[in-house]
Amino acid sequence: MTELHPETLMVHGGLDGLTAAGVHVPPIDLSTTNPVTDIGTGGDSYEWLATGHGLRDGDSAVYQRLWQPGVARFETALAELESADEAVAFATGMAALTAALLAAVQAGTPHIVAVRPLYGGSDHLLDSGLLGTTVTWTTPAEVASAIRDDTGLVIVETPANPSLELVDIAAVVAAAGSVPVLVDNTFATPVLQRPIRHGATLVLHSATKYLGGHGDAMGGIIATTAEWAVRLRQVRAITGAILHPLGAYLLHRGLRTLAVRMHAAQSTAGQLAQRLSAHPAIAAVHYPGLPGQDDRGLLRRQMSGPGAMIAVDLAGGFDAARTFVEHCRLVVHAVSLGGVDTLIQHPASLTHRPVSAGAKPGDGLVRISVGLEHVDDLATDLFAALDAVRSAA
Repeated sequence: MTELHPETLMVHGGLDGLTAAGVHVPPIDLSTTNPVTDIGTGGDSYEWLATGHGLRDGDSAVYQRLWQPGVARFETALAELESADEAVAFATGMAALTAALLAAVQAGTPHIVAVRPLYGGSDHLLDSGLLGTTVTWTTPAEVASAIRDDTGLVIVETPANPSLELVDIAAVVAAAGSVPVLVDNTFATPVLQRPIRHGATLVLHSATKYLGGHGDAMGGIIATTAEWAVRLRQVRAITGAILHPLGAYLLHRGLRTLAVRMHAAQSTAGQLAQRLSAHPAIAAVHYPGLPGQDDRGLLRRQMSGPGAMIAVDLAGGFDAARTFVEHCRLVVHAVSLGGVDTLIQHPASLTHRPVSAGAKPGDGLVRISVGLEHVDDLATDLFAALDAVRSAA
C-alpha cells in the first residue's frame, strides 16, 4: 500500500485488530491487574515490561502501571503520525518531559542544552535542577558551543510558547551532532510539522492540548526511536506515570479529528492576526503567517502552516494586558490551549510565572489560542476588549 496521508492516518491509526474483535471503536479496559497463567510466565512478563519493553505474544500484561492496551493503541497512532518507531504516553506532558530528563540522568548525561522560550512548566523544571540535571540556556545559533561531554539532550520548542518564534530544527540537529534533540511539537502538531523528518530524535506533545482537543483529558506523549522508547517506558514503569485508560481513549478519539480542527482554527487565526494588527492598542502581533515573521522560509521548508496560536503585545504594558483579558466575554480567560473554544491568557502572570525574571515574557504580552468559533464573533469580542483598553488609558 502507498504511504497514507496524515489525515487518513489520524482516522485509522492504532485501530488494527478491531474488526477481528467485532467492534468499531476501541474498547475501554479499566483493569488495574491482569491474570497470569503461572508463576514463571508471570514473573518473566513482569520483568520484561518493568524494564521498558512492550507486550509480547503470550505474555500477561500483569499490571496497568506496566502496560495498557488502550494506551498502546494511542501510542501506535501517534508514532505513525510522527514517522517514529514508537511512542510512549504519560499522564501529563510534564510527566513525559520528566521521563526524558530522568533517562538522560540515568545514562550519565545529565547536562541539558535548552533554547528559550519554552513552555513555562518546562522552563521551571529545567531551571530548578530538581531531577539532577543541569541546564545551559542558549540560542539556536549557539547550540554547538553549549554541547559538553555529558550533554544528554538538546531541547527546543517550535513554534515557541508563548512568543511563536520559529526554530530551524534541521540546523539545531546539525549543531547538536551526536546529542539527541527533543522538540516540543505541541503548538504545531503532526498536522503541520514532523520534527523527526528533520532529524529530531524525540518529539514531545502535551496531548492535553490539540491532540485531545476538547479540554477534557490530560496526557503527554513522546514519539521516538525504539531504543529511547525502552528507556522512557522503564522510567514510566518505575515512577507510575502511565496515562489512564479513559484518558487514552479520549485522546485517541480526539486525534481522529485533529486535522480538520487544526486547519479550521488556523484559518481563523490567520484572519484574526491580520485584523488585530490594525488596532491602535496593539504594539505588535506575533504570528508566523504574517509578512516578515518567517524570514528563513520555515513555513515552506519545515511547517505546512502557521498554526492557530497568536501572541499580541499591548502598547500599554501590564495594565493594558490585564484590561484586555478581563474584558473578553466570548473568549475564555484561562490557561491551556488547542481546544474547540478560544482561550486567552497573560503568560507572565500564569503559565510562565515560575520563569526567571530575565527570561519571563513581557508584561504586555497576551497569548490567544484560537478555537472553532466564527471569526467575526471572535473579532467582535476581542475588539470590544481592546476598545476597553483604550478607554481605560
